[in-house]
Amino acid sequence: MAGFGFAFMPPMAAAVLFPPVTPRRLVFPRDHGAHADFRSEWWYVTGWLDGPHWSRGFQLTFFRVRTGHGEDNPSRFSPRQLLIAHAAIADPALARLRHAQRSARADGLYAGFRELTTDVWIGEWFLRLAEGRYQLAAKAEDFALALELDAASAPLLHGATGFSQKAPDARHASFYYSRPQLALRGLLTLGRHREAASGVAWVDHEWSSELLPEEAQGWEWVGLNFDDGSALMAFRLRRANGEPLWAGASFRDGEGRMRLYGPSEICFVPLRIWRSPRTQIAWPVEWLVSIEGWELALMPLFDDQEFDARRSTGAIYWEGAVRVKRGARVLGRGYLELTGYGDKIRVGR
Repeated sequence: MAGFGFAFMPPMAAAVLFPPVTPRRLVFPRDHGAHADFRSEWWYVTGWLDGPHWSRGFQLTFFRVRTGHGEDNPSRFSPRQLLIAHAAIADPALARLRHAQRSARADGLYAGFRELTTDVWIGEWFLRLAEGRYQLAAKAEDFALALELDAASAPLLHGATGFSQKAPDARHASFYYSRPQLALRGLLTLGRHREAASGVAWVDHEWSSELLPEEAQGWEWVGLNFDDGSALMAFRLRRANGEPLWAGASFRDGEGRMRLYGPSEICFVPLRIWRSPRTQIAWPVEWLVSIEGWELALMPLFDDQEFDARRSTGAIYWEGAVRVKRGARVLGRGYLELTGYGDKIRVGR
């Protein structure tokens, strides 16, 4: 999820050896596809949907987990690979998320993935990349998404070549890239009402074999599409006492020029707390993010964007549509993710 989806894992079989994450340059289109030997992987899509008189946020995420169980079982019912999917609509009319979650063994029929390009599915939920466009769909009891995203721009590689360090020890790392500034169009269904939508989306893809550091309590992550065509990904891992453990950021301007930032150049400062009436977790929903003196205020579309995923990943997290401001001026829109504000984020052992 949003930079650290590889942290959500069931218990692993101790004898299984997973490939290490070592620096290399990512190669496309192959690296758009699944990397089934690695411990975990995810594809994460967020964005803002705009209609004639409304704006809403959305997310669709697929997690793939190599469980370490049933490795020698040739049956398609073997639990070698597990798929989990989350979908949500940030609906200001309700002032809360509409959300749903699914999980299944990757049997190659009802649920599965492909390795040569992005193509992952559980039932009628799917995310696919073909001919320069992502297509996605998800249907729940009270909402449905059917969208197409223009993926003409080059991937934004984090850590310069796609090797993204997550702690002072470089062993804690992942392969990670983003696809920001994706123009989208499609249909949003709420209840019985279906309406055309357009907007801008963000796609993340990350895979790893490593666990989060033991001292990591949780993280903050943000992916922002600015109105001038630039894009920013920034994250911070923090300890239980709130002190930063590690941080990183990648910025690409509207002309395609890249800038990477290290831990000493990034600061996340909470500005306002909202307490969930369901879980009683205190979420910092407004932030000031400073990157080498560049101060950005993150303001939520609304406060209650809490996602209770204990039935699938075992976690509760805050995943929210935000506007980014400098002073009174709105510079762009994006998504903010917060974890570890209730229990410590669960990591497989």
